[in-house]
Amino acid sequence: MASISSSAVATVNRNASAQASLVAPFTGLKSNVAFPVTKKANDFSSLPSNGGRVQCMKVWPPLGLKKYETLSYLPPLSEASLAKEVDYLLRNKWVPCLEFELEHGFVYREHHSSPGYYDGRYWTMWKLPMFGCTDSAQVLKELEEVKKEYPNAFVRIIGFDNVRQVQCVSFIAAKPPGY
Repeated sequence: MASISSSAVATVNRNASAQASLVAPFTGLKSNVAFPVTKKANDFSSLPSNGGRVQCMKVWPPLGLKKYETLSYLPPLSEASLAKEVDYLLRNKWVPCLEFELEHGFVYREHHSSPGYYDGRYWTMWKLPMFGCTDSAQVLKELEEVKKEYPNAFVRIIGFDNVRQVQCVSFIAAKPPGY
């Protein structure tokens, strides 16, 4: 065994005292005397709040009240409101197109269970897209024809951008009775 000289021990002790002055030593846990202990009865008036608007936060019930697409949280659109939406499509130079679905009207899983696959994504197109359409009355006339031909169908109006080759907007224009 090697012996350690007393000068080496003194040097270590001096270095240890210098390091000890840099960091406060651990003195143990503090007592609970510093923390006030108050027991409250079941008082719910002190629960967190968002400024008194908790009543406004309501979750939509998922049973029987499905939401479909853009604008579906609004009440059913009147003919004037539909005309304004179609005018918006036309102002943006999007091509209106009507599609309909006879069974579901929303995406679902029936035939496959792999991730990302859903049935009901694609609907049947009513005629061809309305290239060159300049008036919302033309689209609403076609909407009435679809409703007359298929009274129990979901019908949606799509705004298609033929420059970028994308669908820009889609909203339900008619639902079957009971939805």
